[in-house]
Amino acid sequence: MYNVYVLQSISRNYLYVGITDNLERRVAQHQNGKERTTSPYKPFLLILHEEHSTRIAARQREKYLKSGSGKEWIKRKILGTMK
Repeated sequence: MYNVYVLQSISRNYLYVGITDNLERRVAQHQNGKERTTSPYKPFLLILHEEHSTRIAARQREKYLKSGSGKEWIKRKILGTMK
């Protein structure tokens, strides 16, 4: 199984969309500052994760969520319900 996940920075206005086959390990890497691209934005809240049976399906969803309309969907559907 492959997971598509969205992290929201607690301290800054930043969303990160990624894909992994081990969600727990990957989120821990982000939280511990092991990733250069996300390190300045930690700590994070895991606001969305979806399981997909193939890497191809997960990659398609990841690409959508990284797009402008995908980010708007996240803000409207996910962040809008968290307020």
